[in-house]
Amino acid sequence: MISSRKEENVIKSVQKLTNEGLSVSGQVCDVTNAEHRQSLFKNTKEKFGGIDILVSNAGIHTKLGYVLESDESSWDEIFHVNVKCSFLLAKEALPYLRERKGSNIVFVSSISGLHPYPYIGAYSVSKTALIGLTKAAAKSLVTENIRVNCLAPGIIETKFSSPITDNEISRNASLEKIPMQRFGTIEEMGGVVAFLVSDDASYITGETIVASGGMHSRL
Repeated sequence: MISSRKEENVIKSVQKLTNEGLSVSGQVCDVTNAEHRQSLFKNTKEKFGGIDILVSNAGIHTKLGYVLESDESSWDEIFHVNVKCSFLLAKEALPYLRERKGSNIVFVSSISGLHPYPYIGAYSVSKTALIGLTKAAAKSLVTENIRVNCLAPGIIETKFSSPITDNEISRNASLEKIPMQRFGTIEEMGGVVAFLVSDDASYITGETIVASGGMHSRL
């Protein structure tokens, strides 16, 4: 089951994955809307019989700027979506995950959560908070055989990162910081998530996997 707050994104993604032969369904879900979240989980169980994996990938950045220059409304909005709603998604999915054997949660953070970018200060701090949420949730759920891990992508070529990747000056400046000299792809990030929720990662919980092309990644 995939979701997005925009219906056109859901339709497009479902069609693409269906054409690849996958069994997939989609639903509009604004993660800030409690009814949307609850409906997403309820409909997922009805269609697929249960929930084995939650990937929490919703996120926003509103205004660029240094962290202590962030206005209060932007700070609140970023933390509401990036941190609080990630917490709520996991909390509300937990009863369903407990029904399954060896279920998984993956939070999607960012390289900026480990190595903050000055011009997206509030966003960076929110992504650091997700790393902490991962560790805390992993410890509390480990005895229930529910693993919780985190993906911290570098700069991935998506619409979300287009202000960086589509501007020649910022693109070149960013590539200079990436030893592999290229941006990542959504397929590569999907591969990391697939590993984290697989039996190959059965002894991994509470960890953050950085996929950034070699960028500096220490908190």
